[in-house]
Amino acid sequence: MKVRVFYHDKCFDGVCSASLFARFHRECITPAASYEYHGLVHRAGALFNEADFIGDENAIVDFKYSASPKITWWFDHHLSAFLTQDDHQDYLKGMADGRYGDRRFYDPDYTSCTSFLAHIAQTRFGFNAAPVAELVKWADIVDGALYESPKSAVEMAEPAMKLTLVIESTQDPAFTPRLIPFMTEMPLAEVLEQPFVAELLPPLMERHQQALKLIGERAEYKDGTIYFDITDHQLEGYNKFIPYYLFPQATYSIGLSKSSFRTKVAVGSNPWTKTKPEDMVNLATICERYGGGGHARVGAISFPPDKSDAARKAAAEIVSELRAREAGK
Repeated sequence: MKVRVFYHDKCFDGVCSASLFARFHRECITPAASYEYHGLVHRAGALFNEADFIGDENAIVDFKYSASPKITWWFDHHLSAFLTQDDHQDYLKGMADGRYGDRRFYDPDYTSCTSFLAHIAQTRFGFNAAPVAELVKWADIVDGALYESPKSAVEMAEPAMKLTLVIESTQDPAFTPRLIPFMTEMPLAEVLEQPFVAELLPPLMERHQQALKLIGERAEYKDGTIYFDITDHQLEGYNKFIPYYLFPQATYSIGLSKSSFRTKVAVGSNPWTKTKPEDMVNLATICERYGGGGHARVGAISFPPDKSDAARKAAAEIVSELRAREAGK
């Protein structure tokens, strides 16, 4: 049996989810299956290509819902999991009539898709999650921004943080599919020591320092909100905690960046803010107005690479809204 695993690309949780799904599927569903990994990214326009769903089974993890009947498995935890109301209704109907009851799973209360998948695999299918406890722990820390401090997030001493840097920054389409199986085969420190991984780290750490310097030069802080535009640099994969490392007093951060396939508006909140949770804005809801989405505390919007002006306008509107809200407190 050939299983195609579609995962959130350039994302530590997405990579962990893909690796965990394959291990769970191999141990609990089909021991002799083979696995192929296909990364998905948020972009303007269609997110899925039906022609890619060519596995005997097709799984989507840590990414938006597809109503395609070719999708066998789906796991997600994002508030903005459904592109359309029709997609949401298809999921609800499939759950109600039993079509999807033991193959499609959704719960936005989980910090990471990895921890959600581990829970479902263990409680529904008898999967032994103990050997992957480190992976689950760090998927929650990375995806939930549960770091002790901005310093620990930006200076990246832990193996998981260095792996996150590599995963988010690599431009080699063959790298992540090669990496995924290792994530559940050995401790993360040993994954980092694999030659094909270790050789990428030094130049990426240097690039990280450049990003820290660039964002420090571009970032504007006012009324609890940081804004920066680095679209003149191919630097989408920067460490998203740099703004709070530079401005620890900030509540929100809006960053405009550009890559070969999109112009991105990243909308985040400071994990270490002293603002009470009930006083925070739901950033997923804001991003959904512009066709984006995410979580309550972090989201993003993707525009075509030639629509930088539209992205900049959206970013300016969000910055204005958040600064007005913070100034009015």
